[in-house]
Amino acid sequence: MDRKIFSKALELYFIMFCFVFATAFAEEPKKIVDDSFLIEEAYNQEAGVVQHIQTFQYMKDKTWDYSFTQEWPVLGQTHQLSYKIPITHVTDPDNSTGIGDVMISYRYQAIMQDRIAFSPRFSALFPTGDYKRGMGSGSPGIQTNLPFSIELSDKWITHWNIGATYTPNSKDSVGSESDNLVGNVGASIIWLIKEDFNFMLEVLWSHSEIFNEEVFTREEDSLLISPGVRYAINFESGLQIVPGIAFPVGLGASEGEYGVFAYLSFEHPLF
Repeated sequence: MDRKIFSKALELYFIMFCFVFATAFAEEPKKIVDDSFLIEEAYNQEAGVVQHIQTFQYMKDKTWDYSFTQEWPVLGQTHQLSYKIPITHVTDPDNSTGIGDVMISYRYQAIMQDRIAFSPRFSALFPTGDYKRGMGSGSPGIQTNLPFSIELSDKWITHWNIGATYTPNSKDSVGSESDNLVGNVGASIIWLIKEDFNFMLEVLWSHSEIFNEEVFTREEDSLLISPGVRYAINFESGLQIVPGIAFPVGLGASEGEYGVFAYLSFEHPLF
């Protein structure tokens, strides 16, 4: 793997190892529940608990994406609001960095019983990114995802996703308009080696179709498999810090793609 990728991961996530040393001041291990990377789990935030999530992905082609997400419960666990602010670095059409399209989401905890959970999400995408520099769509869009989670045993949990994103009249870097439809299917298996240390294997497939003014359709596929680990640091105050790292690798149409994915979450009671 490219040495620059490893260097970037080590630089940005040196702080992750610092947090590990902080466990000397932490309380007993607490189970990690809602800290997946590429696949969305089906657990809304508990009443009175807010989560702040940062992710960073650096790929072989020197593009990278950073995102900051906050998830807020609305009165109880049944309803949840969140927003996501992305920052992206692109090499085409030019070497640029800037904010991407902001997303605001609502998620409904439809099922939360025994070992099964289901929470459909509906999101609005706002064209805050500069499409001329390849950082946004130049048009509002909508997204939905259907996450389904099953606790197979005390040591194994699996998550399943199916969703779609539709962006009408989206613009490319030269201003040409098209309607974009992207479907996604994904799954993961989580091994709880310990309650506060987990191995993860995630697989994400997406298929996009682009319709331009001449009704021409261009299709693109992406398939990533991503092994990783995550670790929880729990404090008596109720604060839980979860750093994690994964290594996404392309398969099929995405063969030859690879990179590093870093994750950092802070989850704590509001009061």
